[in-house]
Amino acid sequence: MEEGLRERKKRETRRRISDMATGLFLMRGFDQVTVAEVARAADVSVNTVFNYFGTKEDLFLDRQADLEEIYRGVVRDRRPGESVADAFRRDFLDALDTGDWRYGFHEGAEVFGRVIAESPALRARTLEIERQVMACVAAAIAEETGADPDDVRPELVAAQILSTTRLLSRHALRRRAAGESPRETEAWLREQAEALFDLLESGIGDYGRRPLVVADDGEAAGDHEDDHVEGDHGRP
Repeated sequence: MEEGLRERKKRETRRRISDMATGLFLMRGFDQVTVAEVARAADVSVNTVFNYFGTKEDLFLDRQADLEEIYRGVVRDRRPGESVADAFRRDFLDALDTGDWRYGFHEGAEVFGRVIAESPALRARTLEIERQVMACVAAAIAEETGADPDDVRPELVAAQILSTTRLLSRHALRRRAAGESPRETEAWLREQAEALFDLLESGIGDYGRRPLVVADDGEAAGDHEDDHVEGDHGRP
């Protein structure tokens, strides 16, 4: 019982520090707020802040462990007959319905994104988190599929899927920042998500293939490129 109370108090302290830090960062910008100011706002010492958060950046980007666990669940809890890409498609569209924070669909996401964009330290930490999350998803895919350690396909699949969701989220934030209504952005997201995940499912081998140019005689241009008689080069 006492252990449970201690753990609950630790969670409450961590949440209070995180909430105070996030509020200050959103109001003033990440680089304009010191860890000492966060500590004062949360009524704790600076040492206590660093006991819960390894770096200042982690005060703002503090949900990596949650993100990794959720994504492992997306891979692990696939429905019968469902591919990894389809599982993430379903997860993305479900998140759009619920306003999930993972994809920037929550209220205030535009401000959150702007704070990151304005801070080189946060941008660098975001890239690091993205790499670590991708490695986590790749490991989950490899485990679920029984891939050989030398098989890099799980890494490719993870990279393609997460690049797709990040691309969609980034464009959605830009559209909202430009004044587009939430309903318009949601409609665009649904259409694009279906199109991009369809492309992942089918592969990109035929995407962007240049159409053949048909000549007047009905044959495709280039059909006669190899019809040269040896020794004719340079003949007048």
